[in-house]
Amino acid sequence: MKLDSVGKRFANGYAALEDFSLDLAPGQFTSLIGPSGCGKSTVLNLMAGLSRPTSGQVSWGAGGKPDIGFVFQEPTLMPWATVAQNVALPQTLTGRPAAIEEQLAKVGLSAFATCYPRQLSGGMKMRASIARALASQPALLLLDEPFGALDEITRFDLIDQLLALWLGHSFSALFVTHSITESVFMSQRVVVMGGKPGRVLADIAIDEPYPRLPAFRAEARYAAWCGQVLDALRGAA
Repeated sequence: MKLDSVGKRFANGYAALEDFSLDLAPGQFTSLIGPSGCGKSTVLNLMAGLSRPTSGQVSWGAGGKPDIGFVFQEPTLMPWATVAQNVALPQTLTGRPAAIEEQLAKVGLSAFATCYPRQLSGGMKMRASIARALASQPALLLLDEPFGALDEITRFDLIDQLLALWLGHSFSALFVTHSITESVFMSQRVVVMGGKPGRVLADIAIDEPYPRLPAFRAEARYAAWCGQVLDALRGAA
C-alpha cells in the first residue's frame, strides 16, 4: 500500500499535496500527524480510493486494492437504524455474511444492539463506528481523528480497545491525529507532515513493545518519543 510522489490539486487550484510518498507495511500501525491544512485527510482519501491523485501513483501491490475500513471524525451512524443495523451496513450492502454479535462484543456494545444512536454516548457511537469499519475484516483501517471530540478518559479507553483489536487481527492502520501523545502511545511509526502543499517532514519509528500499558505514559522513554515528534512538528509551522 503505497503513495509514490503523489500530488493533489483541487479544482479551485488549491494544492493539498506535492511529491508526497508513503509506504505502509502490512500489519503496521502508523500515525499521521501535522497541523491543520497540511493534507492529512487528503492522504486518507487517496488511500481509500475516494479521491484520485493529480500526479504520482497510488499502488496496492500484487494483490490489488485491499478491503478498506474507514472511521471518520464523526461516527456517521444512521439515526433511524439500531446499533446492530449500523454495524451490519457494509455486509448488508455487499450481501456477505457478518458476525455482528461478535463485532459488538469486541467493542463492548453487546447490551446496546437494539439501541438507536440518539441513546448512546459519544464514546459508544465511536465504538459502533469502529465495529462497523471492522465488520468486513479489512486489510487496511483508515481513521481520521476519531477521538478528537471525546473526553480524555473515554479516549484512553477507546485507544486501548483499538490497539487490542489491531493486535488480535493484524490489519494495517493509518491513524490521523493532532495529538502527539496519542500518536506515540499507539503507533509503531509516526509520520510527521507539514507545509502547504503537504509533505513528509519526519518518519519516526516508535521502537516499543506491545501491549503498551497505561504505565508507559509515565516513563521517561515515552516522554522522549513525544519530544522527538514535537521537535519534528516545530518544523511544520
